Amino acid sequence: QAQLVESGGGSVQAGDSLRLSCTTSGRWFSSYAMGWFRQAPGKEREFVAAISREGATIKYADSLKGRFTISRDNAKNAVYLQMNSLKPEDTAVYYCAGNFAGWNPSPRRSDYRYWGQGTQVTVSS
Repeated sequence: QAQLVESGGGSVQAGDSLRLSCTTSGRWFSSYAMGWFRQAPGKEREFVAAISREGATIKYADSLKGRFTISRDNAKNAVYLQMNSLKPEDTAVYYCAGNFAGWNPSPRRSDYRYWGQGTQVTVSS
């Protein structure tokens, strides 16, 4: 089953932290690279972070390095995004996605086969 379910979004103040989670019941999870993307109103969906199937390789969008941390727990079929020092410009719908090429934490949307429905993150100043 390909369903990905995100959770952990919400409304916070600037400077706060949130931890997003993404889970699936699919047996494919541990063999896939996983990524987080986000889409703000009126903007393109953009890359946030990605992690290879065993967590050995991680990539971040340059603008987010140091504030966001991606991790995964294959025993729980879960991938996480820890977001610290949140800013109003982080306001977006956050999506997790699965990439068949498990070795490749790609920043390209087109490399991802499975997508969740998204979770809203709103940061107020």
